[in-house]
Amino acid sequence: MKFNIKSDLIHDISADIIILAVDDKNQIIQRPKIPAATLSLLSKIVNGNDLKQEVGSVTVVHGDITFNRVMLVRTGSAKQFDAEALIKIVGRVSNTISSLNVKKVLLPIEQFFNEHICANAGTEFIVRELINSSYVVNSLKTSKKPTPNIQTIIQYKGEALKEVKSGMLHGSAVADGANLTKDLGNLPPNICTPTYLANIAKDIAKRHGMKAKIFDKKQIEQLKMGSFLSVAKGSREAPKFITIEHNLGPKKQKPIILVGKGITFDAGGISIKPSPDMDEMKYDMGGAASVLGVMETIGILKLPINIVALIPSCENLPDGLALKPGDIVTSMSGQTIEVLNTDAEGRLILCDALTYAERYNPEVVIDVATLTGACVIALGHHATAIFSNHDPLADELKAASNISLDKAWHMPLWKEYEPQLNSNFADMANIGGRPAGSITAACFLSKFAKKYHWAHLDIAGTAWKSGKDKGSTGRPVPMLSQFLIKRSGLKK
Repeated sequence: MKFNIKSDLIHDISADIIILAVDDKNQIIQRPKIPAATLSLLSKIVNGNDLKQEVGSVTVVHGDITFNRVMLVRTGSAKQFDAEALIKIVGRVSNTISSLNVKKVLLPIEQFFNEHICANAGTEFIVRELINSSYVVNSLKTSKKPTPNIQTIIQYKGEALKEVKSGMLHGSAVADGANLTKDLGNLPPNICTPTYLANIAKDIAKRHGMKAKIFDKKQIEQLKMGSFLSVAKGSREAPKFITIEHNLGPKKQKPIILVGKGITFDAGGISIKPSPDMDEMKYDMGGAASVLGVMETIGILKLPINIVALIPSCENLPDGLALKPGDIVTSMSGQTIEVLNTDAEGRLILCDALTYAERYNPEVVIDVATLTGACVIALGHHATAIFSNHDPLADELKAASNISLDKAWHMPLWKEYEPQLNSNFADMANIGGRPAGSITAACFLSKFAKKYHWAHLDIAGTAWKSGKDKGSTGRPVPMLSQFLIKRSGLKK
């Protein structure tokens, strides 16, 4: 989908269809800018109840000599029209456009701005959702769905033109990053291997002037990442430790580090998972995919900030050499871990990456992982869980989730939960039992993040959808992108 901005009068712009908003009083919001004859025709249609009162309702009508076709969309009262309503409306508009044979869409964008939605945010949400809603999952189908090749002309003539342009850039960049995350998540595990992720990282770095370094098994051994390597033992796919550096901030600025869990397939190891829905364990690299998507976004935006991505990646499979329940492994930090369940492997690879992060003397570290089924029980599929050893950092992420509409919730990380990880034989166990499973998983990771401000995002409930709409969601790319944009000081 392509976008451009024009400041011409509405009736001077040629397009296959124009989108016009209608409020709860059956008033076409752009009526002062529409020719009288056209307005009279459209008013008769609206007052004839062809457009339902439900917010987001859409009807397409044939216009006149000025506009060949018109899409009327119900926005409701200005008081109730907020960003969430806008996202819903744009999704409905996008679905309708995709069902029509149109190539050029005219969108007067000012009709969607009000006291709740500024020009910058409104444009960003609209562009982001138009791209998001038009995403097509083709993967490896031989008969592919056509990718929409639609040009959207954003019409705006006003004082906030700079904000509209900024919103368009940010919305497109965030959506492109999220789409990369979706593409990676939706690939099958026989293609999206640790080596494949490493190659994607190198491609991102090359296109955006970043620095990528990929550590192979021998180099990971030299780093003494014993916990990470213990998970990789059961697979014939070589593990990779992927690093990407984006250094456009001041030289002395401490970097923000993003750590992504990159288990490209998780069978559970010796503690093997039940077979139903096991195919969805290709999404267990959702954290890595999200981090790569964010790096794509910040590369497009050229954020003036220093960011490092760290991705430990391997498979978790059963094998004669695989990690066994009862094994004790030594992490890069020197701390020993009794493995009581080999299906709690994400924390075993993340802990070594968190230790590796220390060498950067980071400003903050944020790990992203499809870590626990317990998180899905706690929050369902609506919100990402935020855990942190620094409440101001958690508050920043929560604020970013609110602004981006990529919902998240701050969960407790209290010392009272830590005894559940006690072990008679090692410094800690890798699981703490069924109670508060997502919290004890975060407590485990916190033991490796004591030297810096850290947050853990559990995206087990939000990284993908099951059922007829099965597929990667691209979350939490919008939230993390918003967090980094704010941290960079870049005005939107």
